[in-house]
Amino acid sequence: MKTRAAICWEQNTEWTVEEIDLDPPQSGEVLVRMGGSGLCRSDEHILRGDLPFPLPMIGGHEGAGVVEEVGPGVRGLEPGDHVVFGFIAACGRCPACSTGHQNLCDLGMYMPEGWQVSDHTARHHARGQDLRTTCMLGTFAEHSVVNEANCIKIEQDVPLDRACLLGCGVVTGWGSAVNAGEVRAGDTVVVIGIGGIGINAVQGAALAGAERILAVDPVQYKRDRAPEFGATHVAHDTDEGFALLQELTRGRLADVVINTKDLGTGSDIGDALRLCGKRGRVVVTNVHNAEESTVSMNPLDLTLMEKQVRGALFGSANPRVDIPRLLDLYRNDKLKLDELITHRYKLNEVNDGYEDMRQGRILRGVITF
Repeated sequence: MKTRAAICWEQNTEWTVEEIDLDPPQSGEVLVRMGGSGLCRSDEHILRGDLPFPLPMIGGHEGAGVVEEVGPGVRGLEPGDHVVFGFIAACGRCPACSTGHQNLCDLGMYMPEGWQVSDHTARHHARGQDLRTTCMLGTFAEHSVVNEANCIKIEQDVPLDRACLLGCGVVTGWGSAVNAGEVRAGDTVVVIGIGGIGINAVQGAALAGAERILAVDPVQYKRDRAPEFGATHVAHDTDEGFALLQELTRGRLADVVINTKDLGTGSDIGDALRLCGKRGRVVVTNVHNAEESTVSMNPLDLTLMEKQVRGALFGSANPRVDIPRLLDLYRNDKLKLDELITHRYKLNEVNDGYEDMRQGRILRGVITF
């Protein structure tokens, strides 16, 4: 069939929206008509080369849609079902999945290559070439063929342009606070970088009962929005945040610091550790350049203060459990999804959306179809 998609043909260019050829779903795969796709910073990192994924590649990994066709052997999905894509496939059988760590499923090793996980070939084609898809999904498209291992069936009462946010940003941010950060009632939490991930880390910390939540971002618009999602204090940078924390906590500093700025650097780890008190936890959620290998920090802090540095992928979540759970919170007015969407774009406006992101004008942009 013919459909349209936004493709990255070369690094440091723009997304090109054009017609593509899409093969039917094969064994274990489904054809999905997209209903919404979030504009996530990770796709920008592919475009800019911070994540050196092979090209050409259809963008988008935060999506939701309606199943239109199922391939042979698909179980549990049928035409008409609404699904949210987990950007990491979960087989349910590998050691990670079977011990409750679906975000670390062994199928994730194939994510950067962008081919179908079942046979490592392409279903998407344009200009006589096979097209890879971001995270084996390619949600910047009107239709896509994906593996059932990426699909989480949801009830049909939540609009797809809201539900799509659970495919990455909401779960990643919320889980960085609740799962990886282990935020508890009464904690002091710092979130550095208030974009689509960070604002949901703020939400997660608030839902977990944190007493103080400090949102750190140089953009005034984001500092203004953060209290709507649970932040109790804001700061322009970590220096301002450190002084404020000393005053608020009488020198005890933070229990949890979550790094969610757009692109991390080695010095960010040391800055975050400086904001932690005894037994404080630094959660590294944001992307760093793949070639970076130097981290600046005081290792003695780890011993004398028992501070910890933790990584978090997809919010250390189990998406087949956590996505329905978060949708229930949304239905009960305890999780904000509508308010996250600053602007909606059409597919051919994808580059406008990313320019708005670069300029700090949005929390989350969503492509609607």
